Amino acid sequence: MTIEPNRPIHHGRGCSIPEDDVLAALWEHAPFPTLPVDAPSEIRDLVVDIENPKRVYTIHRASRRHNLQLLIDRFVFQLRCGCGSNSCTETTCFTYRKRAAGKSPIRRYNPNSARTLAVYLASQDNPESRLCPYLRPSGGPSDAILPLHLVPKHPSTNERVKAHLPPSKSRNFANGSAVRPASLRNSQDRHVKKEDRHSPPKAEQTATRATNSSPTPMQIIEKPIGKKDYRSFAAAVFGTVAFKMLEWLAPNNMEALSEKMETSRSSTKSSARSQTSLSSDDADEQFVAPGVAPRDSLGGNIPIRRRANDYAGSYPGITTVVNTTEFHTNPPVERPSDEAATRSAKPRRKSKAKIRTSSGSQPCKVVVEPLSDPADEILFGSPSSVYRDAVRSLTDQSTSQPHSEDSSDMSADISADGRSSRQSGHRYKLDNHIPQIDGLEDVSSSGPDTRSISLRSEEHYTGTPLESASEIDSYLPQSLSRLNPDAVNFICDVMQEDATMERHLLEPPTISDPLRHYTGRRKAWKRKRKPHRSYSHDLKYEWKLFVEQSIFNVLSDPQALLESFTTQDGVVDSQTVWYCMLRLTRVAPHLVFDSLWIAMASLFVPPRPLQTSRSPTAKVFATSQRSFSNAEAASLMSICFHALIAAAPLVTDSRQLLDMSRIRSRGLSLTGGALTGHHTSLSLQYEDAFTDDLALRLARRLLMAILTRRGFDELIELDLEMLDSAKEPGVLDILLSQIEPSMQPLMRFSKSERSVHEKRVPILLLDWARTVMIQEWTGKPDVPGDGPFGGALMLIEAMYRKRQALLLGDVHFRFEFFGDRLDSVDMPVSWLSYTSTRQKAHLLDFPFIFKPASLVTYFRAINFSMMSHSYEEATSLQLRIRMYTEPGSLVTEGHQRSALEDLLRTPASKFLILNIRRDEILTDAFDQLWRREERELMRPLKIHLGEDSGEEGYDYGGVQQEFFRLAIAEALDPNYGAFTVDNRTRMTWFQPGSLQPEWKYELIGLLVSLAVYNGLTLPVTFPKALYQKLLGEPVTELHHIADGWPELASGLTNLLEWNENDGAVEDVFVVTYEFSTTILGQPVSRRMDPSQRESWPQPSLHPYDKPLSADNPMDAPPVTGDNRSAYVSDYIRYLTDVSVAPQFEAFARGFHTCLHPKSLTLLTPSLLQSVVEGTQEIDISELRRVARYSGWDANHPTIRDFWSVVKKFDDRMRRKLLEFVTSSDRLPVGGAAHIQFVIQKNGEEEGEGARLPTAYTCYGHLLLPEYRDKEVLRERLSMAVENAEGFGFA
Repeated sequence: MTIEPNRPIHHGRGCSIPEDDVLAALWEHAPFPTLPVDAPSEIRDLVVDIENPKRVYTIHRASRRHNLQLLIDRFVFQLRCGCGSNSCTETTCFTYRKRAAGKSPIRRYNPNSARTLAVYLASQDNPESRLCPYLRPSGGPSDAILPLHLVPKHPSTNERVKAHLPPSKSRNFANGSAVRPASLRNSQDRHVKKEDRHSPPKAEQTATRATNSSPTPMQIIEKPIGKKDYRSFAAAVFGTVAFKMLEWLAPNNMEALSEKMETSRSSTKSSARSQTSLSSDDADEQFVAPGVAPRDSLGGNIPIRRRANDYAGSYPGITTVVNTTEFHTNPPVERPSDEAATRSAKPRRKSKAKIRTSSGSQPCKVVVEPLSDPADEILFGSPSSVYRDAVRSLTDQSTSQPHSEDSSDMSADISADGRSSRQSGHRYKLDNHIPQIDGLEDVSSSGPDTRSISLRSEEHYTGTPLESASEIDSYLPQSLSRLNPDAVNFICDVMQEDATMERHLLEPPTISDPLRHYTGRRKAWKRKRKPHRSYSHDLKYEWKLFVEQSIFNVLSDPQALLESFTTQDGVVDSQTVWYCMLRLTRVAPHLVFDSLWIAMASLFVPPRPLQTSRSPTAKVFATSQRSFSNAEAASLMSICFHALIAAAPLVTDSRQLLDMSRIRSRGLSLTGGALTGHHTSLSLQYEDAFTDDLALRLARRLLMAILTRRGFDELIELDLEMLDSAKEPGVLDILLSQIEPSMQPLMRFSKSERSVHEKRVPILLLDWARTVMIQEWTGKPDVPGDGPFGGALMLIEAMYRKRQALLLGDVHFRFEFFGDRLDSVDMPVSWLSYTSTRQKAHLLDFPFIFKPASLVTYFRAINFSMMSHSYEEATSLQLRIRMYTEPGSLVTEGHQRSALEDLLRTPASKFLILNIRRDEILTDAFDQLWRREERELMRPLKIHLGEDSGEEGYDYGGVQQEFFRLAIAEALDPNYGAFTVDNRTRMTWFQPGSLQPEWKYELIGLLVSLAVYNGLTLPVTFPKALYQKLLGEPVTELHHIADGWPELASGLTNLLEWNENDGAVEDVFVVTYEFSTTILGQPVSRRMDPSQRESWPQPSLHPYDKPLSADNPMDAPPVTGDNRSAYVSDYIRYLTDVSVAPQFEAFARGFHTCLHPKSLTLLTPSLLQSVVEGTQEIDISELRRVARYSGWDANHPTIRDFWSVVKKFDDRMRRKLLEFVTSSDRLPVGGAAHIQFVIQKNGEEEGEGARLPTAYTCYGHLLLPEYRDKEVLRERLSMAVENAEGFGFA
């Protein structure tokens, strides 16, 4: 066995215990797992011996608990005493608190408060980082044990009688039967008489045992300090003995109490000896002096530990009565000198096991008691008698004659240490309370010691005979070297059958037969047992130890993980790994998560390229640990993520997965509304799984590993010597490729199960990332980029880029939790000036986690902030100008004052004012927008439309909407020559080779920019490819052009999917490798050359220039099956880029004039399209819900008739009605809730010539008279809607 170099462990008493000494002590006392003898033959090939004590699970658990207690003691000392250094900067250190308080009084934590805070600090991730670097170990026990005094305890008469009786009689005495049966009394008397021939008198023996064997029981009395206020809740709770024991039982205080007890006991030995001599005359009364060990029927001493297991008495420990505390110790069992010599000559473990103990640690005694609670004493057993009894019993069993059937039945009820099955069962019940990892309990977490293995296993298995005593004496702990689906099914079935699983809250708690799957290559593994026999508690406990050791050994070793759950080519079978983790997390979830957390530490070891001698980072990352490549690291992370996914409740409906993900994206456990009982129960199950502490700790480490591996990749890229080598893919790219639905699982799953699993993995992976983000969020929009939060953002961003391959939509990435809690105005405005770094990031840098309505709100908040800033700047400038131009100011000349006002009118104007004639809309707009300064364009827009012809209208939004509707309609008219409109889809696109100059395209783009900047929608229909290009996203796929050119996209799709078995591509499609379009009525085509970027030919106005069609290629190569993919890509590029490059670039310059470039990153192409074009579908029911009334009641007959008429309108009439009231035929983003639609009463009309309805489009008011019937209303409303134009006052 090899042990790492000595690493000192800080001890509470001021000394250090080397880690080797702790491991050596645990190696001597911890139970060792071995493969039970009834194991199937298939599993024996996977069994290996464990020589490293750190790889033994029982040692690992006890060592962790010991180190945790010592860490808590250091935190207590830091909180209460401090480090005493003037350079201390740790906020929890008392020295820093005292210095920060200055002259103000500061209150020191009391022991209980300090220990409570210390437990919290020690339970956090990386707790050592919260320790003060100047802290020194404490020099002694805490003040909590100063009021404790130790005095001898005098037992009562019943206790003395009970302690002196044999175990069988002590139970009868405890049941109230003090009179012994005659047969037992006579047999004992005969035995005593026989013993008296060869032994000293009884009184002398008793005195000898009293002075040499058993220590005197001591009683701890707490001296009351001051007066206690019984009305105080704090005093009533923290003053109880239960809370005080938290401090009394600390490792440093336990050692001090032990020394104090030895001192007190030595002072009372003489008085105890005198009491024993006085009571020797009454030997027939069978009373025993205090501290005397009872005798059994053979005259030997009964160890206190075994006596505690034989009757339902108290554990060795501390019991309290009012203000007194009784402290019992577990005395060592005496051995004859010859036996002691024999035991010392024969080692307990293999002779080749090398446990090196530090010679420098002699002054510091290794105390094993503080490593565990009293239940752990039962788990580890006595270091002397139990192991000796086990070896003797096994030796007798291996050398005895075969038993008869009756005798074997009798021996099956006798345990290895001579106890009956009832006694053994009682011990098993006691051991049920032994804690597991970090204080977590099992349903049946322990049983008899493996060194006292039951001998009744002959009746439960048929296997090889037992080894000899010499072989048993030198065994090593055993474990499985790796896991496979068959082994996982077997060990999980064992834990379920034996009911030795961990207690947990995961659902389902067990995996029943309908949910089990097998590889199909061989039958399931089974234990060699007889079904008609009840299974031994000892074998159950033996199996439990072996299974826990196997899980810990495999899952905590990264190399074993890769060998167990990856294929030969290093790929993770997603569904098979998920099933294995599902089984394991239902029998030992906390062991699984803790073991995987240990294994993931290897991900932080730098890869091999950074450790080479040639690399400049070799000295920085010098390490002897094994490193893993990105592919191996991705496989390890995939295995761990599948364990987290398996921890979630087992849901077989993909719709429920999406519903639960939507609920949790809001940061909720439950939602109001019509949730059924099943959804409520499922929500609570989700909450139990996603709040598990160990699972969250594993998730945090995985997300931290993502950032670490990215940092390693960046360092490798910076290494100039590594540039020539092939770059390894990133760990996230490999990880996501392994969860894509592409591999056929190894195990047998139905088609529906595979379909659900393909959706389960990415959805639950997003849910775990969201859970960590919620746990880590501090409520601010700027978040740490170098912690688990940053790793979660990186994972979600990588999944968003590959959402199509992962079968995810945009809705799966919505995280409404943040959007509902952040300020919708100040947050996006402050983001404009925020610069993200590696340490800090902003949530708006990841806009895909916000819902579209929130993003539009942020986008418009940014525009409004810029508009307000320009308005306030102009207002301030106007006030300063007025100081110079008013009468009595510095400028006295009237002519000079007028000239100055004319010069400063433009910069001092608060608004961007456009005076537009209705018959020259586009010309006036171009003339007034041409060469405007940027600060003018950023001001609020005011439109004066048609005022030259007598129109009157106040621009409160309606006049602007009318202006943009008319101006855009004229600019996009095909007769204008700048754009073309598809007759089928009504999509507008640039005219290739247009005669219009580029500055007009720039002004048209400026018009669109002004409309968006002022929050208006336009009656345009552009293909989505335009918005992708405006946002800088490439247009390369067929679905990018499907909405603008559906017939072309369909034809190119058929070309790509054509099966050449039905004919060659060049013969069926007859397409040449060229791009063709129409310019000025002439077909123009050019051969597409992917190797170079050529400009599209532009027409010339000179009459003698040759036409563009003269250069059409005559020998373009045909499109074949080999080049059809390249042809489709090149055709899309020429269609959306090359043929219209000058026109689009000019349009994009104008579009970006008023919009901040960073604000556009908040929008997706679809969302930008909605912002520009609005929503063309009008839902009358939604419009009716948001409508308001003035002078009307919602239940008035005229109002009911109005909505009845409008509901029967077709789409064209609905758009006209909306345009009649609001000046726009489209709804903005968010629907009708974002417009004002008011129906106001406008008198009563009875005759045939009733007035038509009118509208205040500036305010969104419809003036509706009260008509006599429904038909009149329909006629008058239709007439008004179809013939409306111009502005005026009704």
